Amino acid sequence: MIFEKVREIICLQFELDEDSITEETTLDELDADSLDIVDLAMSLEDEFDMEFPEEVVEEFSCVGDIVKYIDEN
Repeated sequence: MIFEKVREIICLQFELDEDSITEETTLDELDADSLDIVDLAMSLEDEFDMEFPEEVVEEFSCVGDIVKYIDEN
């Protein structure tokens, strides 16, 4: 459930096909710069009604990291 929603948000923001995103997909593979990552974090904060501290966002390397953080918080 969490992964599917995260994937949906990523695909909308980066105009990607959902089949191309897995939990192992790295943020580098999304061709995301730091501003893109901040925008993504803000979208995720809105969707999941939680905050993503900057130091946590900087540690995300793949989609699975995002899903794990949301699941644990």
